[in-house]
Amino acid sequence: MEVLRRWLIISMVLMIVQIGEGQLSEDFYANSCPNLESIVSQQVSTKFSQPFVTVRATLCLFFHDCFVEGCDASVLISSPNGDAEKDAQDNLSLAGDGFDTVIKAKQAVETLCPGVVSCADILALATRDAVVLAGGPSWEVELGRRDGLLSQASRVAGNLPEPDFNLVQLNTMFVRNGLTQLDMIALSGAHTLGFSHCDRFSNRIYSSPIDPTLDPGYAQQLMQACPQDVDPSIAINVDPETPRTFDNVYYQNLIAGKGLFTSDQVLETNPDSEPTVSDFATNPGNFNAAFITAMRKLGRVRVKTGNEGEIRLDCTAFNS
Repeated sequence: MEVLRRWLIISMVLMIVQIGEGQLSEDFYANSCPNLESIVSQQVSTKFSQPFVTVRATLCLFFHDCFVEGCDASVLISSPNGDAEKDAQDNLSLAGDGFDTVIKAKQAVETLCPGVVSCADILALATRDAVVLAGGPSWEVELGRRDGLLSQASRVAGNLPEPDFNLVQLNTMFVRNGLTQLDMIALSGAHTLGFSHCDRFSNRIYSSPIDPTLDPGYAQQLMQACPQDVDPSIAINVDPETPRTFDNVYYQNLIAGKGLFTSDQVLETNPDSEPTVSDFATNPGNFNAAFITAMRKLGRVRVKTGNEGEIRLDCTAFNS
């Protein structure tokens, strides 16, 4: 009887998990907003033709959103008191173009499908479209997320990876969100489009000695771009070779000692992760496939579905 009871409990848990996963679907808006994907794609394309930062800003926005409260667009909320999620120290580097892309796409969607599509789903779609426009792979986006009802700056700290993380710290944070080491390394490839303020890595070039895992020539380039008295608003590309193209050059840079953050370079210097870095550096197809899998998994992190949350009318404000 005890064995039967345990089997029933395990079966019930698996059923609950499967039901939760099944609440997102690629055709969620097939009837309620059939032109959704083309509407969002058009808005992202228009924005993309203006400042290129749109691509990396949107991709970064999606990641920062999902890792804090789950993929619920809580990072888009604006607070008159400056205490919303976007106001946290770790989110101050998020570029305004990412927010603007989602807000404009939402406004266009509301014109044709009022009160139907969540900001969380629009952010997920816009992220995919931005990656494609930069030359990256496409994937089917699962939809059906609801927008969250909580956005607090105080809840951000400790939920986003830091630039000085080692492999154990990175894996611990990603596993907490249902992502594997392979997923983490693949998602790190998004840094092929990223940028960073100088203070996020200055300790690597202004310590004594200079971080030995840095290529000496690259370290000198970083010093020239980021002198010690640099304006704190100055930012540089994480990928010094092909910063405007979504490709696997990020991993080639790691092998060459050109990982901007400690948390980048450790992927190559740690023997547990180095084989994956080498594989992605030489096999772009393997990287793209792993990135697609990781992005779909990322998009499921603690989503609100069914009666949870709301469908926000304005992505920057709760409905009530």
